[in-house]
Amino acid sequence: MNHDNLEEMYPLVDEEGNIIGAATRKECHDGSKKLHPVVHLHVFNSKGELYLQKRPEWKDIQPGKWDTAVGGHVDLGENIEMALRREVREELGITDFTPETLTHYVFESAREKELVFVHKTVYDGPIQPSDELDDGRFWPLAEIKASFGKGIFTPNFEDEFKRLGF
Repeated sequence: MNHDNLEEMYPLVDEEGNIIGAATRKECHDGSKKLHPVVHLHVFNSKGELYLQKRPEWKDIQPGKWDTAVGGHVDLGENIEMALRREVREELGITDFTPETLTHYVFESAREKELVFVHKTVYDGPIQPSDELDDGRFWPLAEIKASFGKGIFTPNFEDEFKRLGF
């Protein structure tokens, strides 16, 4: 796939995560600020390094930037765990992992408003990045911190990294 499916349906939620409606990806990303749920997974290895993915240039949000290992929308009809497991399998080829729930918060940009459900895991097995990603690798935390503010990472990743105190 070389583009996002703008007609994909997402649930609309309130700030507690209760479903209050539905909208397409296009409607959620058109600046209307329709609150929709997403899942993030931070993948650490046993050395304490953090895996990041590089977003492809064809993405409609933050193309070409490094971002959270797994980030994806909750599809209409899915719960948070179902969406997390689907996204991790689709993006990194990982099926055997134990997620730890960290937090949830509202992220808002000029184009969208998301209710982000954040998880982490420690994983040392094989990672098979899909064609949804341009690249992926483990980063030492010091290298990540030294690269902040240089346009390398998505603003959402930088904000979340600081919020979580990694």
